[in-house]
Amino acid sequence: MTDSTSAAAGRLSAPAVRPLRTLDPDAPLDDLEWLDEAIGAARVVAIGESAHYNAETYRLRHRLLRHLVERHGFGAYAMESGFAEGWRTDDWVRGGEDDLGQVLANGMTSLMGLWTQMRAHLEWMRHHNRTAARPVGFYGADLSGSNASLLPSLDAVIAYLAQADPGYRLDPGIRETAAVFAASSAFSIPTAIGAYARLEPAAKDALTAGLAELTVRMTGRRLDYTRRTTAGAYERALRSLHLTITLDALARAMARGDRPTVMFDRDAAIADNVEWILRREDRIVLAAHNGHIQRLPGILPGMPETATPAGTHLADRLGEDYLVIGTTTGTGQALNTDADFYTGTLFTPMGPPEPGTLDALMAASHDGPFATDLRRLSPADADAVRAAARQRFGTFHVDLNPLDAYDLIVHLPDVTAAEPDPAALACSPHDVQEAFSHWNPR
Repeated sequence: MTDSTSAAAGRLSAPAVRPLRTLDPDAPLDDLEWLDEAIGAARVVAIGESAHYNAETYRLRHRLLRHLVERHGFGAYAMESGFAEGWRTDDWVRGGEDDLGQVLANGMTSLMGLWTQMRAHLEWMRHHNRTAARPVGFYGADLSGSNASLLPSLDAVIAYLAQADPGYRLDPGIRETAAVFAASSAFSIPTAIGAYARLEPAAKDALTAGLAELTVRMTGRRLDYTRRTTAGAYERALRSLHLTITLDALARAMARGDRPTVMFDRDAAIADNVEWILRREDRIVLAAHNGHIQRLPGILPGMPETATPAGTHLADRLGEDYLVIGTTTGTGQALNTDADFYTGTLFTPMGPPEPGTLDALMAASHDGPFATDLRRLSPADADAVRAAARQRFGTFHVDLNPLDAYDLIVHLPDVTAAEPDPAALACSPHDVQEAFSHWNPR
């Protein structure tokens, strides 16, 4: 069958399909040889997901990271998880003595660490680092506090100031106000938004002003602070402070229902974090949702305007040094985005892809998991992909041009809920334990 015949039949031609023999992270890597040419000299390889917490996505990222570390010397894994919290995880994968359950629960945010597949991923990093000449680091690339609490990043700044400026007394009202609307996890975000809305305007303004004054102080005293500590510790604390300010701005935006500002500011912060990491690492793997890593601005359901994702910033800043691997899915389970998520209905069934979507084109092209390099398609295959200008992100769809949004696609024919990690749940806040207690994964 010719390429044009395949495209007319609603599927890619055989040469465009690179089958993945397995998603097992421990299996031989010879079926990933296509990736060697595909990545070129890229410094950032971003691996997407259509929805959070699918077992197959965790395993895919684990396997691709192993390949990129062992074959190409990649030195860091940056994830859609809190920046300040991530240092705890980084310490563990480098041989630290912390309890792994605590690391999974509190060294990662937005429930990203609460799964056995993520445990296996971190265990592999730690095992690799025992004998590696160049250890692989872990970084949180997102805002801290599950994107809703200032406390983790603010506390990181306060801890640094105790060493760098021991005579300075931060206004206690700053932290007290931040604590009023601190979400302990993703399940507490609605409560946190309500608590912020009930704050007096004067308290909100005092918090914002106090953070601005602290930024000026830390910036002006850089040389004094680095003499008392280290340049690395100072830069980490200053970055945490900048993210605290972004979270304060996001709280204001969420309180007034301004979703576009939340998206714009969060994704710009993710891109800034990645750029910050690149000043310390030669090559990194970035793991985040397709909607964050795609090269093009996009419109999400209910959004009145186009938002600029982190991937658009990174493509602009890095050019060919930024490579995007998007994902598509067939059937299975997706993260539940309805209100009952907060009471323990974490996943929802996902039927076959809608005809005409990118997911449907990929699902028709091969029965198993596979990859395709969008930059090396035949004209007929490229036309077929271009015509599939709609993609499923879990429970909703977005319009996009796949050829402009991604460099490669990995299709996962069936996705399932990741397996909760008992030790991580035991170390999690009460609201997390309560929600998971109501979820029956079977």
